[in-house]
Amino acid sequence: MRSHSGPEFLEKLAEPSWPRTDFQGDFLALLRDRGYSLTLGPSGPVEKSLWQPVESTTVLAVRYDAGVLVAGDRRATSGTTVMYDRADKVLEIDEHSVLAISGSPALAYEMARILEYSFRYYRRSQLQELSLEGKLRTLSRLIRENLQWALQGIGAVLPIFAAYDPATERGHIYFYDLLGTQFESAEFAVAGSGSVWIRGALYYQNRWLKRLETMSRDEATTIALRMLQAAAHYDAATSGIREETGALPVVKFLTQEGIETLDESLLRRIYQEFVETVDV
Repeated sequence: MRSHSGPEFLEKLAEPSWPRTDFQGDFLALLRDRGYSLTLGPSGPVEKSLWQPVESTTVLAVRYDAGVLVAGDRRATSGTTVMYDRADKVLEIDEHSVLAISGSPALAYEMARILEYSFRYYRRSQLQELSLEGKLRTLSRLIRENLQWALQGIGAVLPIFAAYDPATERGHIYFYDLLGTQFESAEFAVAGSGSVWIRGALYYQNRWLKRLETMSRDEATTIALRMLQAAAHYDAATSGIREETGALPVVKFLTQEGIETLDESLLRRIYQEFVETVDV
């Protein structure tokens, strides 16, 4: 009987079952090397009339005096049916970045998970944080790989990516097209079916009333809640604020201290004082 001991066996046992490859902290390349497919879209045509995808709607991000505010309503729809009123569309990726999703939640959540694991993998393998440029390129690749599904009209994801750069002590807001091209916005960005109703209002506010980047945290929150409420008034796929069901928007702040989620009690107070009841 052949012995399974000795230096040759131990060396073979110590060898990994995959080729030694230096991925330089690239989590997506690591997944591909292990045989995982990152194509988020379908491999073949889908008959659109057979089903209606669940979609989510209005999200926005604005710069204020201390950083970036990101907010989103919580309704998910399928055609003309309200599927869910507790969808979370403002997702924390790491301690300095947030992804606000519009479009298909299923694909958007998968993108968010891949982003989170990619940033974590890079931090652990390279012993440093991934640069802001690296984060943006990773998200661009994921959106571009989803183009096949997006062109069929059943799986588009157009997110807003907000990040705070501790090195420059400045918040950044980015939005994307279907090809994954990134655009940085200096003041605000909106996405989703309700965005057409509030983009002009935010421009008017920033241009002629008071610049968003000079607003305090409470002022920026008031503007964000008013915009979501306006979108909900004209867009049936946006829920806005519905106190009767307890479905409140999600509001997060990105500052030098990190990410903070606005407490629901404070959100209700701002809504009741400055959104629902306004002195004229």
